[in-house]
Amino acid sequence: MAGAVAEFTVDNFDSEVLQSSSPVLVDFWAPWCGPCRQIAPMIDELANDNPSLKIGKLNIDDHPEIAQRYQVNTIPTLLVFKDGNISETFIGVRPKAQLQEALDSAGEA
Repeated sequence: MAGAVAEFTVDNFDSEVLQSSSPVLVDFWAPWCGPCRQIAPMIDELANDNPSLKIGKLNIDDHPEIAQRYQVNTIPTLLVFKDGNISETFIGVRPKAQLQEALDSAGEA
């Protein structure tokens, strides 16, 4: 899955995100969300730029229970998970450099 954007679902979220040995960026989005579509190319770029990290999207329309678990009320919301816990939260459109910095920080031992 390295270099590609993963699709997280209720079935794989715990194993792919919470039990991951590397940091994970999760983009909470929905197809009807304009800003979500706006940042989609940036999410693809981050996945290509960080092949050793897991980067993926979770459609809140398809998996509302996970959005509720993490109190995601506004999209896009991007959460960086490290060792199963949220290490960074970004709400709304953010610069790619800011997201990269959070991934770099989460990836440090």
